[in-house]
Amino acid sequence: MSQSPRHTSALPAQEVRALSRALSAGDVTVFVDGTALRLPAAARDAVLDLLVRMGRGEDVVVTSRDPADGAEPRAAAREPAARNGSGIPLLTTSQAAAAAGISHTYLRNLTDAGVIPVEYRGTHRRIRLSDVEAWLRDQQARTARTQGGDISGGQ
Repeated sequence: MSQSPRHTSALPAQEVRALSRALSAGDVTVFVDGTALRLPAAARDAVLDLLVRMGRGEDVVVTSRDPADGAEPRAAAREPAARNGSGIPLLTTSQAAAAAGISHTYLRNLTDAGVIPVEYRGTHRRIRLSDVEAWLRDQQARTARTQGGDISGGQ
């Protein structure tokens, strides 16, 4: 059985500024009853999305759905969050980092340096899975060359 949506009004301006500052620091820790808790990736992404929206001063609505109510379970946790104008799937930085097996901080550094192309949706980075895969192939090729994987004899 699904619960009723929870409507939360926008935060007051002072709280919006404080939350925005905290989120821009990039280190988010969740405490439950005074104990630090590491959230699973899907929960972390959902909580961060909620906080970012509140940090922009937006009203938010949180709802849930019970798969037993006839809706199919979400396999979408692995699916891209957005698509660009050409219909190509775009990943969030967290999704792209997970796909590459690197931290989201390192992925952001790669996008800042122009190593992995990035598109922006407002202030949010979106990355093509194909660009992450191309970067991974390049890294594997570099590793093979530096470990003597070049069978041409170097001539």
